[in-house]
Amino acid sequence: MSWTASGRSQPLALNGRRVLLRPLAVSDFEAWREVRIRARDWLLKWEPRPLPGQPDATEDRRVFAARCGARERERQLGSGYGFGIFVGPGRDRFAGEINLSSVQRGPYQNAYVGYWIDEAVAGNSYTPEAFVVLCRFAFEELGLHRLQASIIPRNGPSRRVASKVGLRDEGTALRYLEINGRWEDHVRYAITSEEWAERRDDYLARWILAEPPASSR
Repeated sequence: MSWTASGRSQPLALNGRRVLLRPLAVSDFEAWREVRIRARDWLLKWEPRPLPGQPDATEDRRVFAARCGARERERQLGSGYGFGIFVGPGRDRFAGEINLSSVQRGPYQNAYVGYWIDEAVAGNSYTPEAFVVLCRFAFEELGLHRLQASIIPRNGPSRRVASKVGLRDEGTALRYLEINGRWEDHVRYAITSEEWAERRDDYLARWILAEPPASSR
C-alpha cells in the first residue's frame, strides 16, 4: 500500500492492493453519472433526499464540478477528505465513494466515514479494502484518534462491511438521521487509533497483502 500527499495543494491518492482512492475530478463526471443512474434503486433508499430546489448533480456537469470543488476546499481546510473508489486491472474503473467528513480536532480528533459501492461490483471485497486504506491514512497520516460510521439497521451490505473490518458496535441511535424522507435509527460503529495499532498487521494481511475471502463485499 502506498499514498501520495505531498501537501494539501497537491493531488492525493491512496493505493491499496486492488483499489485506488483519489478525489473525484470533473473528468470523472460521465463515469460517476452512469453508476449513480444505473444503481439508483440500490443507492437512494439509504441516502437523504435532496433539499427542495437542490440541483441534481447527475443531470448537470456544472453541479458535479461544484461538488468536486467543495470537496477540494474541505481537503484544503482539513475538514473532510472525499475519495472515489477505482478498481479493475488498471484501477481506473469508477466503483463508488468513501469519505471522511466532519473532521474535528482539539480533544476530539474524530471523523465520520461514509461509503457506497456500485451494485455491479459488490461482493468483491472492494469496500472493506477501501475502508482499511482509509483507516491507515486517517490514523497514520492525519493523526486522528477515532473514526465512526452510522448505518441503518436493515442495511445488511453496509453492516457486513463494518463487521468484516472489525468496527465496534456502540449501540443504536434512535431516529438519528432523516433518510429518504423518514427518520431512521442508525447503528453506530467506531474504531480508535489504539484498536488500529493493535490490529494493524492483521488488517493489512487480510485486506491488503493476502487474497481476499471468497465471500465478502
